[in-house]
Amino acid sequence: MSSLLALSNNLADIVEQVGSAVVAVNAGGRISPSGIHWRDGIIVTSDESLQRYEEITVTTTDNRTVAAKVLGHDSSTDVAVLQLQNKEIPVAKIGDATTLKVGHLVLGLARSSEGDLKAAMGAVSVVSGAWRSMSGGNIDSFIRPDITFYPGFAGGPLVDAAGFVVGMNTSGRRGTALTIPASTVNRVVDQLIAKGRIPRGYLGLGMQPVRLPANLKSALNLTSAGGVIVVNVETNGPADKAGVLLGDVLVAFDGNSVSDTGDVLALLNNSDRVGKTVSLQILRGGVLLEKAIAIGEKPIQ
Repeated sequence: MSSLLALSNNLADIVEQVGSAVVAVNAGGRISPSGIHWRDGIIVTSDESLQRYEEITVTTTDNRTVAAKVLGHDSSTDVAVLQLQNKEIPVAKIGDATTLKVGHLVLGLARSSEGDLKAAMGAVSVVSGAWRSMSGGNIDSFIRPDITFYPGFAGGPLVDAAGFVVGMNTSGRRGTALTIPASTVNRVVDQLIAKGRIPRGYLGLGMQPVRLPANLKSALNLTSAGGVIVVNVETNGPADKAGVLLGDVLVAFDGNSVSDTGDVLALLNNSDRVGKTVSLQILRGGVLLEKAIAIGEKPIQ
């Protein structure tokens, strides 16, 4: 048997094995996203692909329709967690996305609402470090497979050559293929099962980045060249109650220098900070001040 034929047969076997844990999620849209039987009785899918959170069913490998209940969803990482009422389908073997290297062959799998299994093959084109999504979610690594994800592939698995699910597929900017790594999915699943949501910190501030004059930076012994200026303070919000004013410039958050709004959002994104009191270092009229602020929980959009 030629090596090419052997590779083809191996890939087909992987698709068949992993595909038994892939479902179609029927949630009101014209095209159903896919889902992964991630843990016993737990389906993971793409949050942005769901049109509703009630009366959801999934279509399994043997074309059965099974009821499912939404346990929680997080738009910032695009992860939604469903609970199956009938768990008689295989559970996916979850792998480690950190084993991926640029050039590795990977498979994207999907299942249609009619029960048909779909597959696409490509190579890993980008692997990088941790990043923050446009909605503020912390993602453990940036994975971009060179695969065209057709409608219905969102929420399905990215599978390595050993047959392990290394992440959940979704769409990035301009519809490019993007994979949320398994470590991020596991973290979000744990929190959504426990609380039904991902608590995120909230200051009640509108902010813009600003550069600091060199003489002021030197005089106050500041390590950062910039900060964020307060352009809006929400009435009765955490910052308002702490005495933060329009025009204040935030230069440090809980001992961490900040020079951009992204720095502040990344620090607030830690759910452990919600409800805790931290110290803000601000500039007001050229004077450095300390303000204690109790971090609120960001309202659900």
